[in-house]
Amino acid sequence: MHDLSRYFPIADPTLIFFVVLCIILIAPIIMGKLRIPHIIGMVLAGVLIGEYGLNILQRDDSFELFGKVGMYYIMFLAGLEMDLESMRKSKNHFLIFGLLTAIVPFVITYVLSTWVLGYSRIASLLLGCIMASNTLVAYPIIGRYGLQQHPASALSVGSTMIALFLSLTVIAAIAATFSGSGGWLFWAYFTLKIVVFCAILFFSLPRMTRWFLHRYSDAVMQFIFVMAAMFFSAALAEAVGLEGILGAFLSGLILNRYIPRLSPLMGRIEFIGNALFIPYFLIGVGMLINVRLLFHGGEIIWVVLFMVFVGTFGKALAAYLACIHFRLPLSSGHLMCGLTTAHAAGAIAMVMVGMRLETAPGQHLVDDNMLNGVVIMILFTCIISSIITERAAKHIVLHDHSDQHNEKDQDDEKILLPVKYPELAEGLLNVAIMMRNTKLNRGFVALNIVYDDQNRQENQEKGRRLLDDLVKAASAADVRLQTQVRVAANIANGIKHAFKEYDASEIIMGLHIHKEISPKFWGEFAQSLYNGLNRQIIFVRLKQPLNTLRCIRVAVPSRAEFEYGFQRWLERLLRMAENLDCRIVFNARKDCNDLIRAYMNQLHSSVRGEFETMEHWNELPHLAAKTNDDHLMVFVTSRKGNISYKTAFEKLPKEIEQFYAQKSLMIVFPDQYGDLMDAMTFAESQHQEEQSAYKAIANWLHSLHHRLLPKAKANKNT
Repeated sequence: MHDLSRYFPIADPTLIFFVVLCIILIAPIIMGKLRIPHIIGMVLAGVLIGEYGLNILQRDDSFELFGKVGMYYIMFLAGLEMDLESMRKSKNHFLIFGLLTAIVPFVITYVLSTWVLGYSRIASLLLGCIMASNTLVAYPIIGRYGLQQHPASALSVGSTMIALFLSLTVIAAIAATFSGSGGWLFWAYFTLKIVVFCAILFFSLPRMTRWFLHRYSDAVMQFIFVMAAMFFSAALAEAVGLEGILGAFLSGLILNRYIPRLSPLMGRIEFIGNALFIPYFLIGVGMLINVRLLFHGGEIIWVVLFMVFVGTFGKALAAYLACIHFRLPLSSGHLMCGLTTAHAAGAIAMVMVGMRLETAPGQHLVDDNMLNGVVIMILFTCIISSIITERAAKHIVLHDHSDQHNEKDQDDEKILLPVKYPELAEGLLNVAIMMRNTKLNRGFVALNIVYDDQNRQENQEKGRRLLDDLVKAASAADVRLQTQVRVAANIANGIKHAFKEYDASEIIMGLHIHKEISPKFWGEFAQSLYNGLNRQIIFVRLKQPLNTLRCIRVAVPSRAEFEYGFQRWLERLLRMAENLDCRIVFNARKDCNDLIRAYMNQLHSSVRGEFETMEHWNELPHLAAKTNDDHLMVFVTSRKGNISYKTAFEKLPKEIEQFYAQKSLMIVFPDQYGDLMDAMTFAESQHQEEQSAYKAIANWLHSLHHRLLPKAKANKNT
């Protein structure tokens, strides 16, 4: 009988990679049936197959490399998915929770470790730093439930970075005292390095990103650039004496506005990280844990219990104190507690620093009990963190779902994308992605119209290839896309028939970059499209990639708030500004601006909105001076015969070519069906101050009716 033990641990890189992939595939299936968070499955699998378990795999350099990438990936995604506008508005909350989640466990650990475990002051300081920091091991759970921008998630991510930075600073001070270089010169040099590090990142990285994304649209090249930026930031952080995870997080914050949350690039980044690098990191963490030590008895059990207790209790106390202080729901407190409880990457890095410091020749600051206690504590805190986060996330999602269960029935959103030119198709798709309601999870319809002439078959084949490429781009953003190549004798009629067949709600179509907006297009084509189709139509011309836009400027005509489609186009533009994390400036009359401000504050409070008064539509040439190349100019217009229509619209094609020829622009024709009083009622509900004015108008009309009615009867009798 063969001795199978001689084949283990597996050292062949190919077999190691195969076994890891099998674990990544099977662990979520098993954990799902047991209703245990998948992350716990990855860590436990690492314990099982590692040197201290069944010794199936050798922890080779691939775990060091991929594990480090996964650790950076978690922090990078955390920075990339943060709501920066909410962070700016609630910066005091971030600072308070960051200080609480660092100081509370630090003080508790320092006091109890000197009193209970009998550690020296320096060793207690080191252990306090380990407990003050935390790793966002449970963050992938947040991504799975779509809670990346929930206030509790944002607070947890921001506080993690503050706590980590404070812990690393204290660790640097401890290391400096052992090296004898802890004077003012050391701290001046250390501060200078941090200032230079931040200056390089915050001044060079945004400019490089904007330049690269503006010139290269290839998906692979963009992904490689983002990965290079992340590792450059991590390497630079390590060069100045900080941890690489801090640099990875800062690079995510910097690239945040250039990689919209719903974009195909973001989908690719999340897919690669969640499918490979993050699971590799979690399995590698599990392989470091020696559970056998718990069965040896003695002091190690008390050390582990102590570390698990103080680490969990300190972080939980800080989370619930912050929850009470900020007056957040209890479920948010649970989520903050779950996200900040786990210790992994930072704890390992700090305990390794302690291993290198000697209090006496041959005697290290960190003894075997502390090292093993920290490593085993990582396992228990990861399990506790994952369970609490999973339950809190489920509760929050179910609560939100119960509040919004009728939303699908209330919104008829289904966007039609007529595409013809390959160079414009992906830009139109990105605009639609930025405008869509993600809660509805509805797809788009992409349409290619082919003339019924002698080149029909050739053009049909070109249309199919174009739509196939568009389907690939949509799938990268996890968006369903229906496609159709349609033969028609008239382009406008083909679009109208498809619109009705698919029961679409609106149209987003392109204006060719290198062609003028001719009166013929504006007149014959547009009028033909409007004939029998009075739903919202948006024309788009992008001169540069959507994610490099820094501002959306909107020109709104007078009385636009009384149009039936006012809410639809406003909602689309605010979603777009929110997803792109850019400013949006409304140029309208004061009454209209007040309505927009009320709507925005109620439903899109994170949008950076600005308001400028524009009394007359003939002020458009003056707006051109304020519109830069990286701005998007939006013209809200109207069809003839509607309340906001004005003859000045007829000059719009000429003004666009004269003043906005090199600008990215969007032309909106809102929904034009419904009753005027319905629109006035909508405006009334958004702006309570207008109620008295409407009542005065109604009373005036009523009195006028009674004054004229006797005269009309008298004339009739005569």
